[in-house]
Amino acid sequence: MEPAKEEGISVQDEAVDKSNFKNCNHIAFYRRQKLLHPGKSLYKALLDSVTLCNDSVTLQIINEKKKVSLLVEIYAIEGNVFRLKINEVSPLKSRYEVHDVLIKEPTTQRLSIAQKEAGILVLTCDHEDHKLHITANPFQIVLESKGETVLSVNGNGLLYFEHLQPPPQNSKSTAQNKEDTPTDSSQENQEDLSLWEEKFGSFLDIKANGPSSIGLDFSLHGFEHVYGIPEHAETLLLKNTSDNDAYRLFNLDVYGHKIHDKMGIYGSVPFLLAHKLNRTSGIFWLNSSETLVEINTKAVMEHVPCRSPPDVTKQRVVPQTDVRWMSESGIIDVFLLMGPSPFDLFKQYAQLTGTQALPPFFSLGYHQCRWNYEDEQDVEAVDAGFDEHDIPYDVIWLDIEHTEGKRYFTWDKKKFHNPKRMQELLKRKKRKLVVIIDPHIKVDPTYAIYSEAKKKGYFVKDRKGHDFEGICWPGSSSYLDFTSPEVREWYADQFAFRSYKGSTDILFVWNDMNEPSVFKGAELTMQRDAVHHGNWEHREVHNLYGFYQQMATAEGLIKRSEGQKRPFVLTRSFFAGSQKYGAVWTGDNVAKWSYLKISIPMLLTISIAGISFCGADVGGFIGDPDPELLVRWYQAGAYQPFFRGHANIDSKRREPWLFGDENTRLIREAIKERYTLLPYLYSLFYRAHTTAEPVMRPLWVEFPKEQETFGVEDEYMLGNALLVHPVAEQEITTMNILLPGSDEVWYDFRRFRRQDCPGTLKIPVTLESIPVFQRGGSVVPLKTKVGRSTEWMTDISYELRVALDSKDFAVGELYLDDGHSFHYLQKKQFLHRKFTFHKKVFSSSCADEIGQYHTKCVVERILILGVQKQPTSVNANLQDGKDKEVVFTYDITTSMLTLEKLLLNIGDDWEIHIM
Repeated sequence: MEPAKEEGISVQDEAVDKSNFKNCNHIAFYRRQKLLHPGKSLYKALLDSVTLCNDSVTLQIINEKKKVSLLVEIYAIEGNVFRLKINEVSPLKSRYEVHDVLIKEPTTQRLSIAQKEAGILVLTCDHEDHKLHITANPFQIVLESKGETVLSVNGNGLLYFEHLQPPPQNSKSTAQNKEDTPTDSSQENQEDLSLWEEKFGSFLDIKANGPSSIGLDFSLHGFEHVYGIPEHAETLLLKNTSDNDAYRLFNLDVYGHKIHDKMGIYGSVPFLLAHKLNRTSGIFWLNSSETLVEINTKAVMEHVPCRSPPDVTKQRVVPQTDVRWMSESGIIDVFLLMGPSPFDLFKQYAQLTGTQALPPFFSLGYHQCRWNYEDEQDVEAVDAGFDEHDIPYDVIWLDIEHTEGKRYFTWDKKKFHNPKRMQELLKRKKRKLVVIIDPHIKVDPTYAIYSEAKKKGYFVKDRKGHDFEGICWPGSSSYLDFTSPEVREWYADQFAFRSYKGSTDILFVWNDMNEPSVFKGAELTMQRDAVHHGNWEHREVHNLYGFYQQMATAEGLIKRSEGQKRPFVLTRSFFAGSQKYGAVWTGDNVAKWSYLKISIPMLLTISIAGISFCGADVGGFIGDPDPELLVRWYQAGAYQPFFRGHANIDSKRREPWLFGDENTRLIREAIKERYTLLPYLYSLFYRAHTTAEPVMRPLWVEFPKEQETFGVEDEYMLGNALLVHPVAEQEITTMNILLPGSDEVWYDFRRFRRQDCPGTLKIPVTLESIPVFQRGGSVVPLKTKVGRSTEWMTDISYELRVALDSKDFAVGELYLDDGHSFHYLQKKQFLHRKFTFHKKVFSSSCADEIGQYHTKCVVERILILGVQKQPTSVNANLQDGKDKEVVFTYDITTSMLTLEKLLLNIGDDWEIHIM
């Protein structure tokens, strides 16, 4: 939502006032680090200091110019991951290390010293074919896998470490332009007072211990395609940066964010992925302060040994991508993920930060939201409108106006005088309610949340020890310190029914404005010298603030149900590991075609960074979409993980039936298509939850050896079976679709026609739908019809869509549980079925014997695509040993075999034989 409205600017104004935000030139630590140019490192490793422990190797390095030492720790972690930590040997005080993002302390493997001579230290890992070559002078680490150099650390000599310093004797600084002086020492520049203060506009940032930034460079050998580090409104494939044009990771409330811009917006995940034909690797930079990332892909000469004649080497040109990370504070704590496959990499990252939480089933349905539904009558009318127009939906949302004067956990007594009754009406319809709860708390002694938090000391402090106050929606506000475990526990208790008056068990939560947004703050956020739990400055934890609020909110909803029910929490601000607590969305987008188009690479980037449950506001939050754009956005959103229509308070009403009968029909069909697809989508979320496979994934993830896929960002895979190409241009009649894989077979998902010649196809499109293709070799479970919401669909029968590959084979799965509880974990109450077509036999078998779940649901229909010959008969062998003749039809034009009236229990083992 729009902070500028508080300043008297229309929320309909789409332009970002970039003067509110820093660019690289404004960032003092960036300017200082940029004075260190690529070349020989100033650091030398002291190999005599090497210590081999059970789980690590430690050594000291020294800046030869400044004579200051740092401690280096190297860990080999189970699952093909290495960890490198660099910290001060004896800091003035402890430097901040990120907490709560890692799900546990990683399990390590033993490292051995294979060589230690002539300025070289070689480490080997007991269980993997990896070597780490550590050069003493200059200090550099080269990571090798099976003889191939994969990655080098400090190869460009850009290791940078500013040591904590006592404040100068003269505490009054002039804050001129002296902060550009490099400060890699606790001796030099001691009296440069401007290093203790930094100005941006009228805001002054006081640095209690002076500058404390860190930086390090990495070279990815043989790689020219890199991805990740959300969130930016940018392309999927990360671009080379130029001077003063780094990717910025700093969570900010940027209303109507500019597209194709590297400025930080709402979330930060400091995880970069690199891919080439034979390997996928990753760098996870565990630091929650402001971070800048520079990228430079170039061609380098590589020496290739030649066996004959001896001692002769050849040279070849190979790509290399250099990545430079720079953070304002903290320590260097970086994980190097070795893959080698994309799915190996996803598992490695998940073993560090956790997998996607399994969402409650209703949350995969359609969500209807605007800022704001006005009152209970408005909510009831919108709810009835969906039924009247035969459009399914699951959740209606309330924005800030539902509260009493922007006091969260309250209701406007005039507009929402009986919220329990309103929720009861929704519950009878088997629907849910989501309300917004932001982190700022109105300064009002009569407001119980404020007065109790004030009394307990639960607000973030300013540098003088008073409660930090800023302006947000309620006016003067204090901000809960979610970095404190005690505050999070107290906050979680506020969701109890006895505390949150008027709430019921169908109420779920939306955390917004949690970057945190401060309307009249520097960059519209909290002062960096504000103080959190543990006496840590805000600069240390800024990018974690929203992560912690979502954590506390999810815990509150779980506690409310006494640990029985899964929460649903949407957050705007996020960090690495946010996937453990719910969903995210791309924030305040604009009702323009360009924003629909950029939403696809934005969502793909968030997905491969571990957060599968993501979406973009359908229709665009700001402005008024024309009917064609709205229809196309619904069609795109139906095939994306989180599906919510949302609109600004100044936007015209845009419920799906307000754009004429024809557009209503098209939107209805898109939403119904989503509901038909839910069994497949829920199964994908189970995979994301258990094996860290992204629900929505770039083509290169599924086709890692097809180089033509590496830069594709306008189409994607939904799971491994469906290729989706949303229409993101106005009034087009044809599209170029890439169907990758030389040995792949593809089928039009609606018309069932087979495409035997993959490659780039030019296909006609109409406003009826967007191009979706099913991959040969897959089975997609669907519902045969839809209900008014997901809960109405529990017993609706299944259709299995079987697409045969070139060898007449297909495999797929279905995951099923009660959709709302933790019984799938606690009591193993779930079904996981595997479907296989092989040698003209289609079978259903158990994919996980541990799971036990009873359902009345049946498979009513099976469509088999790619059957080359009409069968003479089809028989089903049932679990009880009986045989059953199957009714079938065969379409010779599409080579599709349809098996109908099957009534086969989804939980049983059975086979269907095609003669």
